[in-house]
Amino acid sequence: MKSYESRKEPEENKAEPILETLESPYLPAPGIIERALKVTEKEMLFSVTPLNPRLLDYRPGQFFMVGLPGYGEAPISVTSAPGSKTFELCIRAVGNLTNAIHRLNKGDWLWIRGPFGTSFPLHEMKGKDILFIAGGIGIVPMRSLIKTVLSAKGFGKKTLVYGSKSPGEILFSDEMDEWKERGCDVRLTIDKPHPGWTGNVGVVTTLIPELKLKEGRTVAVVIGPPVMYRFVILSLKERLVGPGEIFVSLERRMKCGVGKCGHCQINGCYVCQEGPVFKLSDLKDLPEAL
Repeated sequence: MKSYESRKEPEENKAEPILETLESPYLPAPGIIERALKVTEKEMLFSVTPLNPRLLDYRPGQFFMVGLPGYGEAPISVTSAPGSKTFELCIRAVGNLTNAIHRLNKGDWLWIRGPFGTSFPLHEMKGKDILFIAGGIGIVPMRSLIKTVLSAKGFGKKTLVYGSKSPGEILFSDEMDEWKERGCDVRLTIDKPHPGWTGNVGVVTTLIPELKLKEGRTVAVVIGPPVMYRFVILSLKERLVGPGEIFVSLERRMKCGVGKCGHCQINGCYVCQEGPVFKLSDLKDLPEAL
């Protein structure tokens, strides 16, 4: 999910936070960093314990507004599955705020609002084969859904198709063996040849024709950079996966999370409230969305 970056001067992040429960969606609540792990050259994975337990009431596909005093806020997708006393955020360093967050360590504070937005409708996916298609950092919100589906019963065959620019940019590769053991068929590809890489080379759509998909039984979840959606949707259409069976998560420049600022507006739709998760068939009147 893309970041909105403030350009205010930085302030110290060591002050004790306000500890009382904050219920207003406009007021951030504090969370303490339990773990800060560098997972690629650009991304870090943070495990956070919120002081307000309401922040743990999230679902796969939703996001938080995450900030630091003096730096502003950015929308960050939740990458962990619900049900724990902590949640995880995988953050790419792309600007003032996210670079400042990358300098934080265990015991430092983050300020969080949310959770915001819609989630993936698990009840509609029950009894279906699930095809996860991710590109780049689209695997970040996808991970929350994958872990949730793999821990639940009632789903059919699970397949992950994931493309990245290079082997070094593949996120959560250390977890994928576990996903395979738990019944997920994992297929990876990189954009261009790379020394030592023996897997598929090409964009993520090059893996779709070889998949065995059952007409009327497959649900596809697609998350990635905007340029990816059009070609993936065309490839799925050729495999008879229709708009009513495709779910997407849209990347929009969200600033407030509550539908007030208009940064994420598409015609009359506020992505931060009516999205970021949409069924493709519900976007037929919003061609600007994809």
